[in-house]
Amino acid sequence: MDGGRARARRWADEAEEERPLKVVFASPAEHFTDAAPIGNGSLGAMVWGGVASDKLQLNLDTLWTGVPGDYTDPKAPAALAAVRKLVDDGRFVDATSAASGLFGGQTEVYQPLGDMNLEFDISNQEYSSYKRELDLHTATTVITYNIGEVQHTREHFCSNPHQVIVTKISANKSEHVSLTLSLNSKLNHRVRVMNANEMIMEGSCPVHRLHENEASDASGIGFAAVLSLQMSGAAAKVVVLNDQKLIIDNADWVLLRVTAASSFNGPSVNPSDSKLDPESAALRAMNMSRNLTFDQLKASHLKDYQGLFHRVSLRLSQSPAIEKINMKEVGEAIKTTAERVNGFRSDEDSSLVELLFQYGRYLLISCSRPGTQISNLQGIWNQDLLPQWECAPHLNINLQMNYWPTLPCNLIECQEPLLDFIASLAVNGTKTAKINYQASGWVTHHVTDIWAKSSAFNEDAKYSVWPMGGAWLCTHLWEHYQYLLDKDFLKNTAYPLLEGCALFLTDWLIEGPRGLLETNPSTSPEHAFIAPGSGDHQASVSYSTTMDIAIIREIFSAVISSAEILGKSDTPLVQKIKEALPRLPQNTIAKDQTLVEWGKMALDGQARGRWLYGHAFLTAKMRTE
Repeated sequence: MDGGRARARRWADEAEEERPLKVVFASPAEHFTDAAPIGNGSLGAMVWGGVASDKLQLNLDTLWTGVPGDYTDPKAPAALAAVRKLVDDGRFVDATSAASGLFGGQTEVYQPLGDMNLEFDISNQEYSSYKRELDLHTATTVITYNIGEVQHTREHFCSNPHQVIVTKISANKSEHVSLTLSLNSKLNHRVRVMNANEMIMEGSCPVHRLHENEASDASGIGFAAVLSLQMSGAAAKVVVLNDQKLIIDNADWVLLRVTAASSFNGPSVNPSDSKLDPESAALRAMNMSRNLTFDQLKASHLKDYQGLFHRVSLRLSQSPAIEKINMKEVGEAIKTTAERVNGFRSDEDSSLVELLFQYGRYLLISCSRPGTQISNLQGIWNQDLLPQWECAPHLNINLQMNYWPTLPCNLIECQEPLLDFIASLAVNGTKTAKINYQASGWVTHHVTDIWAKSSAFNEDAKYSVWPMGGAWLCTHLWEHYQYLLDKDFLKNTAYPLLEGCALFLTDWLIEGPRGLLETNPSTSPEHAFIAPGSGDHQASVSYSTTMDIAIIREIFSAVISSAEILGKSDTPLVQKIKEALPRLPQNTIAKDQTLVEWGKMALDGQARGRWLYGHAFLTAKMRTE
């Protein structure tokens, strides 16, 4: 037994660098989702890999529309009372309609930084042997292709230690690198070339979310990006074109660096009051790497990235099958990842499962690091002014899903932005709880943004009337403690947030008609049901959904356990929780052995539904018990 473990461990150590973990493409990207993502937590790019023309689509995690908001509504308590009365009367359709009085306005929108454009002078020559690879071992995207007898190579990575995107363009023959270089953005901006080696793009985000074809008022968060050029070759030359572009001819190689910064200075600071100068910050970041070679920058990048990524590798099995899988992967390394995915149904390539797992770890490392913003709905990568769902963090499962891998996948540092953001939500959420719900503690809902929006979203009730977003996030605090057993973290960070969350939940629970403590109004996120006695009309608002009660029970249990560790078990809150727990509704199993989601209801017949991004959109025939 011990000998078998030793052999497996020895194979793992020897094969760590040999086993490829590459996302492989056979052609340039045609769509945004075909491009290869790179990032350092805050700064990111999508590498398209075109031959005659290429671009790196750039992102910075602090570029959002808007300003700090007021997430309170003095009219909400009256609306809440009306909704509760309708629910008590069994008028679920009317309660769903009346819940519009609880809506709290739209969220703001994540914005793209811009593009670094590369136009190559290839004189319509044909190219061959194209390959584009994202190497997860090195967090590097490499593009190679041949034109005639010349092999061209582009290598891209995004360094966290130096906060810079690095691109090296080279060829295996001297004087064969020629291109035109430029920056642009969909946001209000201007570009100026400082000298033959540097250009700066500066601009600003809209102060409010835009609608289709609306002009930008451009008085929100400001930004700046700096692009620096270095090249080599006896015949190399560079020319400035119209103070907007740089034309490089006959270089042996070209090294490009991009840094960026914004005026965002926290969720409570209006951009107009920010003392941060984006251009100065971007230039300071550039100066960190200006005198370093490509090899020095890459070595620093690898030391940082691999220190996280190589902490754990998925071991598929400690059995003879491992060697078979490894040989299979090596044999199929020339296949593109798309081909491997398409062939998975007929040939279960286990190494593809490992690639998928490690790709998820790579993305989290690339979009969430200490000091950055949280991973939004698309990480940090977005090309649109009006992205789907605003690219905003959705708290009814998406944000939680982004961060579930941090602890079991040994990426604890990557969770720090989430912990910081929960604290920001608690600040605004305290005001929302007090004014909107006349409750203590703090609350937040289904969707938020960089300004830590805590009020309900301005949308259909099945999305917005869900004050459990903060509570579900707080489960990450207790789980974080359970992994690290850091009592200082529990005392100073986790418990104050858990306590505030539980204070709200104890006030939110009300005496119901069944003599139990109920949540009213209550929704199951993005679910709807056919309300009983309504003539088959859909509703989404009732009381005590199983999801509500499950989250509340988990938070209450975490507070009790935390209080025992910290010696706080005799506080009024803990005593109130202990009294409340046995009075929460119990889970109910329907006749078809499914879990009943809505209080006082059971499934009648087969549920009809579909899944989308992790949520069940169900329309189910309901009946009263």
